[in-house]
This record gives sequence, structure tokens and C-alpha cells, in this order.
Amino acid sequence: MNQLEQLKQFTTVVADTGDFQAMKQYTPRDATTNPSLILKAVQKPEYRHLLEKAARDLHGSGGIDAVMDEVLIAFGLEILAIVPGRVSTEVDARLSFDTDATVHKARHLIQLYEQRGIARERVLIKIASTWEGIRAAEQLHRDGIHCNMTLLFSLAQAVACAEAGAQLISPFVGRILDWHKKQAGDQWDAAANAGDNDPGVRSVRQIYDYYKKFGYQTEVMGASFRSPEQVLSLAGCDLLTISPDLLEKLAGASGTVERKLSVDQAQAANIARIAADEKAFRWQMNEDPMATEKLAEGIRLFAADAVKLEKLIAEVAG
Repeated sequence: MNQLEQLKQFTTVVADTGDFQAMKQYTPRDATTNPSLILKAVQKPEYRHLLEKAARDLHGSGGIDAVMDEVLIAFGLEILAIVPGRVSTEVDARLSFDTDATVHKARHLIQLYEQRGIARERVLIKIASTWEGIRAAEQLHRDGIHCNMTLLFSLAQAVACAEAGAQLISPFVGRILDWHKKQAGDQWDAAANAGDNDPGVRSVRQIYDYYKKFGYQTEVMGASFRSPEQVLSLAGCDLLTISPDLLEKLAGASGTVERKLSVDQAQAANIARIAADEKAFRWQMNEDPMATEKLAEGIRLFAADAVKLEKLIAEVAG
């Protein structure tokens, strides 16, 4: 078996893309999207019709916001026709500090899916892991709406998400690595920070072990990978969402893949509980410059791509 096939023995593989052809090729169980991936996809000729149809169908009946929602749902429906599992659809990053607006938008997206015959169990609503976003996920959990907590960079965020009953978290492996490399500058030692010592890999392993040690049901899905090595260093994680280029590299490699994370190993670890109330959360984030900076940066980037997508929709709508 190639490395991708071996990885699937330990971990649920998810496609991190808006490219339908890549999903068909690598047969993931689930797929994730975000504003950046949707923006990239709709600029391809083969997917342009989804944007044009949404703009045409809703012309003058709800404005750009309604068309944006329709584009997200259109991509989600296409994805659900390919993957057997779930699709993640993201709430506008500009709502990241507004609990009520996030809840309202999530309910609306679920309603749009259900109107098209898609059960809410097949949809994960992606929400930034701010304190306000986590509180929104807590409310949505009570409604039976499952959330994928994104832009997650720290154990403090992960514990708060689990305490809120979030279905799934997406710790960003590659972006954590990026921050540490930038901080180290010329002093960065690539060999010393590779494999199991990669700071992004260490962060996800810490979260995974904490969850399994204390019996949380929230799923851990490593995301934002920079290399096949990062992916394979987390073999055994509940899920891993992987871009098409890395899926291709894994499918073309034949080396042995070993399980790196396991429930038994986590439960045997000596781990102390941490507080997850608002004061503790905000203090722990304050003390973690990497998590604070990458969360803020991620929100800004997703928001900027949402604005670009809106401008594209406005051009198509005329």
C-alpha cells in the first residue's frame, strides 16, 4: 500500500479543498472548505457556473450576503455528492467576535442545507475559536448543530471547545510551524524541529492526549499541513484534513507509515487539567503570543478573502 492508503488505516482522511476532481481522485470521507478555498475554486472555469447560478437565481432578492450563502451551499452540495461523510461550511470570519450573529448565520446555513434535503448530521459549521465563537458553538450544540472549530492554535482553545461540546476542532499545524520559524529567523534549526519535534505536531499531540486522557468526545482534526512528514507524524489522530498536493505526494510514496497517536498512550500519560472559564481562557491566550497572533491573522485573512469573493459576486451579478 502507498502511504495514503496506510494512513487511512489509522486516521480518517479529509480533503482540504474546494476542488471536486481532487476529492473524486483521493476518496476522502469528509471535506473542508473556507473562504480562501472557495475564492480560489470559483476563479477556475470549471466551477465558475456555481457562482454565476447563485448570482442569477438570487439577483435582487437578498443582496450579496444571500448570494454568498448560496455559493457556500452550492459548493457544499457538490461536495456531499462526492464524499460519503460531512462537509465543513464556514461562517463569515467577520462575525468571529459576535456570538449572536454567528449563531444566527449557522442556523441559516443549516436551514439552507435542510431545504435541499441534507441532514444536519452531514454538515459541520466552521467557526473561529475565539471566546465568542466557542460560546456560539455551545448554543448550536444544544440545537443539534455540529461545529468545526477552526483557527485553533492552543490547548486553551481546545479545552474550551471541548467543554462547550463542539463536535470537532481543527488545530493548524503548519501555521504554528510558520510562526516559530519566523520568530527564530536565522537561528531556526530545521533538523531539530522536524518530525515529532515539529512545534505544530507537538501542539496537536498535546491536545489529542488531553482529550483522550479526560474522555472528551470532541474530535481532533489536524489541519494546515506544510509537508507529508507533518501529516505522517500525526498518524492515529482522529482526522487529518489534507490539501490535494500533499494527498498526491502521500499516494505516490511507498514508505511504511506507523501509528504515532493512540488512546492507550494518551490515557497513560501524566497530564494535569487546566481551567476553561473565560478568565482562564483569556489569560492563557494572553500568555501565548503565537496563538494570539495566528488567531488574529487567520481571521483577518479569511475576512479579506470573503471581501474578495463578495466583489467577485458583485461583478457577476452586474
